[in-house]
Amino acid sequence: MLDFVSKESLFGLSLFPYLLFLWFLTRSGQTPRLALVGFYMTLVFVAVTIPAGIYAKVAHQANLADIDWLHGGAESFLTLANILVALGFKQALDQAKPPTV
Repeated sequence: MLDFVSKESLFGLSLFPYLLFLWFLTRSGQTPRLALVGFYMTLVFVAVTIPAGIYAKVAHQANLADIDWLHGGAESFLTLANILVALGFKQALDQAKPPTV
């Protein structure tokens, strides 16, 4: 499809819209705190994944996805981020519910 753009370049470029998304979420003040932490945790996932991928290439001459323990360790940060986002929005929904009589 986009043969003229490498996946690495596309990945790097995708950080800018995500940072803009985080800026708007933070600035709005309407995002549940725990969900916002989860969205920021996605940046931690990226920060862990990049060196893990480099290590996989240099030390094992393989892609990150081919080394289960390394890939799973990196992906655990994304899992944690998703859990925080879900719990943050769940808490907000629970707090918004009218009290039952």
